[in-house]
Amino acid sequence: MLEGKAKVEETDMPVKMQMQAMRIASQSLDLFDVFDSISIAAHIKKEFDERYGSGWHCVVGTNFGCFFTHSKGTFIYFHLGTLNFLIFKGSTL
Repeated sequence: MLEGKAKVEETDMPVKMQMQAMRIASQSLDLFDVFDSISIAAHIKKEFDERYGSGWHCVVGTNFGCFFTHSKGTFIYFHLGTLNFLIFKGSTL
């Protein structure tokens, strides 16, 4: 497990939710190959949808750009091992 080795780059999540995000990401790396970004992202999204309600998005990879609108208090971007993780809940207009 890589738990505790994540580096948060940006977030507006409550600390408890941040810790949950990093724990779930770490667990997903135990379940899936590090090169299977789609399965890792799907697992994290499913866990967040179950815990915090539907509407979550997750992007996992080593090199990506993004631009999005999110609900306040639901955004985190962090590194864990060689992967970058972006998790957020979409904003309602």
